[in-house]
Amino acid sequence: VQLQACGGGGLVQAGGSLTLSCAASVSIFSIDVMGWYRQAPGKQREMVATIRITGTVDYVNYVDSVKGRFTISKESAKNTVYLQMNSLEPEDTAVYYCNARILRGLWEDYWGQGTQVTVSS
Repeated sequence: VQLQACGGGGLVQAGGSLTLSCAASVSIFSIDVMGWYRQAPGKQREMVATIRITGTVDYVNYVDSVKGRFTISKESAKNTVYLQMNSLEPEDTAVYYCNARILRGLWEDYWGQGTQVTVSS
């Protein structure tokens, strides 16, 4: 599985918005969970948002700090997952990584290349 981050990062002022996108090389329905993680300088990588893809209902999960501001969604026809980020704060500054998890006995993790998001105050 290859994940291609299709841009969307960059520099934005606090309060602004950005949308990240990530395209998978396989059908999104062959992936159990897709999500976005981020890593700020000097900090550990943390989960930002995940979407569990079941084919019927999608289950989403967010880290508390982004609830109400970020939205994860998918576009099945394009095998793409998006992260809409609104009301950005300087604390959101980090490198954002797309992730895909597939359960094949054990969880297999696949990562896209990182995308820099910088929020200025």
